[in-house]
Amino acid sequence: MSHFLLIIAGIALTALSWGSYGPVLHEGQHHLGNDRIKPLICVGLAYLVIAVILPSAFLLAQGKFTTDWTFTGFSWSFAAGTAGTFGAFGIILALTNGGKPWIVMPLVFGFAPIVTTIISLATKNLWAQASPIFYAGIILVVAGAVTVLVFAPKGAPPVKTDHAAKAVKSAEPGNTPPAAEDHSETK
Repeated sequence: MSHFLLIIAGIALTALSWGSYGPVLHEGQHHLGNDRIKPLICVGLAYLVIAVILPSAFLLAQGKFTTDWTFTGFSWSFAAGTAGTFGAFGIILALTNGGKPWIVMPLVFGFAPIVTTIISLATKNLWAQASPIFYAGIILVVAGAVTVLVFAPKGAPPVKTDHAAKAVKSAEPGNTPPAAEDHSETK
């Protein structure tokens, strides 16, 4: 039973973390001048701390850091990390170029399981063992992702101009006051 609870906790942690990734990254990008590279550096630093330093400390404490390393295991795991990093860059690229988290992330998480399924079925040669209902589920996932894209909210409503804020801004040193608006009608 404890393994089942840990599985559920792991799934919940991943869903919460990856589900918040897009909106949090989008906000960070905004505060970094909508730059593509700076947020990737921040993501990399987070990976360094959470995926390198902490596990290394745990393995060192358990005396397992220097055992069971293989070239094949390292290569596959490094390839997985590379894929994850390119995925992070792809999300950053999409968000920097106007993609909204509520559109980008459902599409990513809609199509990613399809890629996972295709790679898994191909590497294990399980195509014939999958039932038609399984393939129907894949089609439904694609249809759901396309539905998100087509019917997504188009963005925030336009912000109304605050004349008081403009007046304060124009009164600041170094700002030229805007030309007075002429509201009179000419006949």
